[in-house]
Amino acid sequence: MGRLDSTQNFRVQSESETSVGDILHQVYKAMTEKGYNPVNQIVGYIMSGDPTYITSHKNARSLIMKVERDELVEELLKVYIRTTADD
Repeated sequence: MGRLDSTQNFRVQSESETSVGDILHQVYKAMTEKGYNPVNQIVGYIMSGDPTYITSHKNARSLIMKVERDELVEELLKVYIRTTADD
């Protein structure tokens, strides 16, 4: 046991930020596991803002709600351009 007359220092490590891409992958996987069409469901969520388009399986709904919908569109567009652009 440590000394009782000393103050202990407690540090909380900040949670590492989960990238938008990682969140999309996790949500996609959860939607697929539940038998949904993940593309249609994610588009429905982005267009309407209604979180019920996303399953709560594996915490997918909570995860996707951590990201603004415009950030989701931005990430999707970046990846699309990066993978389809003719250099």
